[in-house]
Amino acid sequence: MNPLTADGHEPVFAEPWQAHAFALVLQLHERGLFTWPEWADALAQQIREAQAAGDPDYGDTYYQHWLATLERLVATKGAASDAELARTRDAWDHAADRTPHGQPIELRPEDFA
Repeated sequence: MNPLTADGHEPVFAEPWQAHAFALVLQLHERGLFTWPEWADALAQQIREAQAAGDPDYGDTYYQHWLATLERLVATKGAASDAELARTRDAWDHAADRTPHGQPIELRPEDFA
């Protein structure tokens, strides 16, 4: 069985970034940035807000909510500012634009310029 599948057929994560976001949440929890109840409450709130804004909740946007919740908690807890998060998001976009499809995305100092 493939370790990245739940039942040997379906992937646990549809995209690699989803696995990375999941791992970041685990690491930040283990480091004490937030408790599991805090995480669960924040994720539930994010999903409620998205549904109120029109997300049909078919399940395909779950990890987008996961990532938005992570960014919100990181900013709320003071681990990074909104400006730092935006700068990093822009750097990833820049790096992704120059990376050939199927290749790992690597951040370089010039991605932050």
